Amino acid sequence: MYEKNINNYLFSADKTKLQLNVIHSYLSYESYWAKNIPVELVSESISGSICFGVYTNNNQIGYARVITDNATFGYLADVFIIEEHRGKGLSKELMRFIMDFPALKKLRRFMLATKDAHGLYKQFGFNALAKPENIMEIKFFESY
Repeated sequence: MYEKNINNYLFSADKTKLQLNVIHSYLSYESYWAKNIPVELVSESISGSICFGVYTNNNQIGYARVITDNATFGYLADVFIIEEHRGKGLSKELMRFIMDFPALKKLRRFMLATKDAHGLYKQFGFNALAKPENIMEIKFFESY
């Protein structure tokens, strides 16, 4: 299993450790990108993604997932560290853990969207789109 202990925090890609109530609570009530998302959608998103959790004393305090075809493309989503554990470098450690995940190293393109964490992601090689005119989207919902 892909896991690492760093400063008394466990970083893990083991989905069996994920705590759906923690993930849903953060996404639905604290995130700006998934306000009011139904727990069923969170559960479905977990099942279709590579997921990463951060834990202390068996309590989940961080999360991220990558939507991928496991060959050429990945999209990083739902990255968070709960408020009480911020300021300890955990988001950087989580990103380092994700970027070192073997299945993601072969991707041709790895994308994400962020409103306010550009500085964090730039440290790991993410940049603004080279050709934004080539990217299109359909936005079905503004929020849940």
